[in-house]
Amino acid sequence: MRAQDFQGVKLYRVPPQGKRTDKDGVPVRPKKMGKIHFPVFTPDGTRLVGFMVTPPEIAGMVKRPDVFVAYDALEPFEGVLCAVDEKGSFDKAAGKRLGVDIDHCLIWTGMDVRTRSGEALGYCADAAFNPKTGAVESYALTRSATASMLLGNVEMPARYLVGYREGCMIVDDAVVDLDVSGGAAAKAAEVTVAVSSKVKEGAKVLDDRGSVAVEKGTRAVGRQLGKTKGMFKAFTTEFKKAAGTPPKKKKGA
Repeated sequence: MRAQDFQGVKLYRVPPQGKRTDKDGVPVRPKKMGKIHFPVFTPDGTRLVGFMVTPPEIAGMVKRPDVFVAYDALEPFEGVLCAVDEKGSFDKAAGKRLGVDIDHCLIWTGMDVRTRSGEALGYCADAAFNPKTGAVESYALTRSATASMLLGNVEMPARYLVGYREGCMIVDDAVVDLDVSGGAAAKAAEVTVAVSSKVKEGAKVLDDRGSVAVEKGTRAVGRQLGKTKGMFKAFTTEFKKAAGTPPKKKKGA
């Protein structure tokens, strides 16, 4: 399973087992909670522990801070993805239950990647993990959104992750020699179809105009949670600021 599979998915709250039907035996209707935003990992990057969830704005105008939801608190119910509505499912209480310091947990996705020796390898675009345990199997590294689409990513086994330093994911020097996999061009190559110059030109336009803001925004949120201005600051706002997206004008302004 991949972290990106969850991003943007609507999340609901559901009561704990034993409280999911009313006195007439009718299933309780899940309550809207928000949308899953970013995956959160242990400081050593070996395990996905949860997600930051962005609640809906109050009256469509007032932003609320993101909420951390533990991965093991998620489950399907009545056809939607839900978080079990218990104290130990959310924020610092969830971290305490999981035995992790949320302040030191990391959002590895979006973070710049460098080798031990200092060579830049792009950024971390995604992570594959065990759906039962949350154990990370690999991280997807890419040079850009367009490179990922056309050429694919470098699927780096989690064992190559060295650590975190100065806002970057530090990886073993051996990662430089890993092969790129997937992507439109890679798949086309398998059937001996070359990527035309027009496609390449279009890719450059996408890189220069379309993906720049997304790239800047995505990479800006790869960070240690405790280094934000308040642990659960709304990451949607962070993304827009980094991407250079102008704020919405208030009515009557």
